[in-house]
Amino acid sequence: MTVILGLESSCDETAAALVTGDRRILSHKLAGQEAAHAPYGGVVPEIAARAHVEILGPLVEAALEEAGVALSDVDAIAATAGPGLIGGVMVGLVTGKALALASGKPLVAVNHLEGHALSPRLADPDLQFPYLLLLVSGGHCQLLLVEGVGRYRRLATTIDDAAGEAFDKTAKLLGLGYPGGPRVEEAAKQGDPLAVPLPRPLLGSPEPHFSFAGLKSAVLRARDAGVYRAEDIAAGFQKAVVDCLEDRTIRALRSAHGATALVVAGGVAANGAVRAMLETLAANAGLRFVAPPLWLCTDNAAMIGWAGAERFAAGLTDPLDTPARARWPLDPEAEKVRGAGVKA
Repeated sequence: MTVILGLESSCDETAAALVTGDRRILSHKLAGQEAAHAPYGGVVPEIAARAHVEILGPLVEAALEEAGVALSDVDAIAATAGPGLIGGVMVGLVTGKALALASGKPLVAVNHLEGHALSPRLADPDLQFPYLLLLVSGGHCQLLLVEGVGRYRRLATTIDDAAGEAFDKTAKLLGLGYPGGPRVEEAAKQGDPLAVPLPRPLLGSPEPHFSFAGLKSAVLRARDAGVYRAEDIAAGFQKAVVDCLEDRTIRALRSAHGATALVVAGGVAANGAVRAMLETLAANAGLRFVAPPLWLCTDNAAMIGWAGAERFAAGLTDPLDTPARARWPLDPEAEKVRGAGVKA
């Protein structure tokens, strides 16, 4: 049975995992950096990169030991090669190259977004291609038709900020702490989603894309007005994001011909309100709804190991001079969009 060592270091999570081709996770080791970044209200790239350097080696050793597997026993080394904070990506990729060179095993350079895109198949063996994927994370917000390993057709992307980024900035504006997404969701449970008038950018627009920059600005104005509770702003913000995601996903479903399921992945996929909306949407469209377990939604090495296993099975390996990339679109042929479409 194929065994893949997966490495992840694209942002502020350092992780190593052993994953098999039949979907068994033999081990998974993860070290977060919440305490290091909390004083700044967000991830500081230099701090994150230094932490990856310090902890990734010991995590790899611990993952191999827990799995009872020697490095010589693995079939390939899969490492995130981008997109992400370039310092962190370089740490993980260089480590993967060194392990591949030392062991004589092939390297699989994994697109972090492909890790998210394929992670639902790790959790659900019945999920078949093609499926409509809402990939919603701190750096990306996209709708993709996942047609196969390495085959992604982008239907929509953000023209400015991603939903996860908006969650983090909203948490910072409201003084809710870090990490922002879970803090906003928790505060929203105590608030009234109708108490604060907030916009729904591009809602109903014939343009297929997302936009959240204006919503962030509206949150700032609501805070500065001094008449709204933080919990009400959080609830209103979350409801606005959910409404935008729902509207854009409904539009994408019209062109997702042949899709077998509606799938969500990425850090924001851990949000309960987002999941509940998508589950209802899938039922109304007559599709299965598939979401990975919550721990597989956030950055982790199991999804990188699984994406590596899928690519390795398809005969896709990479040379040791493969570069680290700060940006790396899943669909490089997709039409460029206005605004900050380079994030696509």
